Amino acid sequence: MAFQAVIWDMDGVLVDSEVYWLKARQDFANAMGKTWTDADQRQAMGRSTIEWAHVMKDILQPEMTVDAIMADVIRRVMAQYDEYLPTRPGAIEAVQLSAQHFKVALASGSPTPVIQHVLKLTGLDQVLPIVVYGDDMKNGKPAPDIYIEAMRQLGVTPEVSLGVEDSGNGIRALKAAHMVAIAAPSPAFPLSDELLQLADAHITTLEDFTLALIQGIKA
Repeated sequence: MAFQAVIWDMDGVLVDSEVYWLKARQDFANAMGKTWTDADQRQAMGRSTIEWAHVMKDILQPEMTVDAIMADVIRRVMAQYDEYLPTRPGAIEAVQLSAQHFKVALASGSPTPVIQHVLKLTGLDQVLPIVVYGDDMKNGKPAPDIYIEAMRQLGVTPEVSLGVEDSGNGIRALKAAHMVAIAAPSPAFPLSDELLQLADAHITTLEDFTLALIQGIKA
């Protein structure tokens, strides 16, 4: 059966922004005289806004509310976006290619204002007709909720749908939704062999996202 839909993650896939989130969380922790580690970052990656804020609160134990943590970190990330938008090589072209041949959507756990900001800056708000926001989901990745909702809005079923993800939580969410998964990790955050084995295909650059790649995957 031929594929009908491609659903995209955003942070780490379309924009190489995980380093921005890492810096924002490190700076947040440093301001309290604490440390935010790579292992801490991987726990937060791919999760919805409220969920990564809870991860930060559990790890760092700041004397502030979860809402205050979210606002502080988002402010730090947005400031970096305004200085430089780190679009991954081939990302815009890959989304445009997918939109020419398949139904397409974005399913991102990033904060809603950040998603809207990036889509506007990249022009992808004119290419992606459906955007499902993690902030609107009860359960964030690795739960499959956001991908199930994206497929519902696209009017497709899992066996004809594939997703592109960079994080372990994202790959797990795709497989929990019974979708085909393309792993496209950002250079700064490679995936473990175990996670790569969960995926149905693996690319190291969005320049390798081609119709031939999709046609070579067995649904």
